[in-house]
Amino acid sequence: MQNKIENLPNIQEILKKNNVKINKALGQNFIFDLNITDKIVKKSDQFASTIIEIGSGPGSLTRSILKNKSAVVYAIDKDIQSKAMLSDLKMIYKDRLNIIIDDALYYPIWELGDPPRQIIANLPYNIGTKMLVMWLKNIHKFDLLTLMFQKEVADRIIAKPGSKNYGRLSILTNWLTQSSKLFDIPSKAFIPRPKVNSTVIQLKPLSKPIFDVSFESLEKLTHLAFSQKRKMLKSSLKSINGEKILEELNISSNLRPENLSVINFCKIAKKSFDFNS
Repeated sequence: MQNKIENLPNIQEILKKNNVKINKALGQNFIFDLNITDKIVKKSDQFASTIIEIGSGPGSLTRSILKNKSAVVYAIDKDIQSKAMLSDLKMIYKDRLNIIIDDALYYPIWELGDPPRQIIANLPYNIGTKMLVMWLKNIHKFDLLTLMFQKEVADRIIAKPGSKNYGRLSILTNWLTQSSKLFDIPSKAFIPRPKVNSTVIQLKPLSKPIFDVSFESLEKLTHLAFSQKRKMLKSSLKSINGEKILEELNISSNLRPENLSVINFCKIAKKSFDFNS
């Protein structure tokens, strides 16, 4: 089987062979360097029964997953061209590769296959963060997420309090997972070449959130706080009587949102919106 996969056309040849039209509306930037895709997969070194890939395209990352893992793989792509591009891999790996032509933004991927489940994906630039938020709402269904975003988005996801990148995404992510940066990928590794570099991050779901609060409440609070990021909390949270809540929680109302810890955001959200708690 190893010989078969090594004899497959390279990614550029697959694109040419199938007369693939790059769809900018789908945020398509295909990574073609198999050394990089092998590195991504090897960083995701925990056991999994099911691996889910989003936006498989010509199958460079798919190829590395199948070559380095024994899991059943679900490759999801909205682009119908992906089915033809993955056809050679499907012939080799048969039931180990399941190709799904659908919109992953609305597809319940957490129901695919058997646990333990992992996601390994080069996410479309235009909807990657929307996907992440949806998966965070179902994070208990996953064991590990190894994800590639454009660098500035990755920086926002893994940011810590006090950082200029700290915000809604980093709070939701670090409330539910242990996040880490793996490595950067230059734009020259993609077809077509994007204007920005990419970063691979890894999210390890926690056994339970670091604080007991509802997802909806924390989303509401972070949206409210960061919609007026440069204002002090006493101003940005004025509509929910924030100064009184902050005083009750012994949190300075003169802090700006980027200086507030994830746990303190959770405490404020619980007191402000979790009325049934």
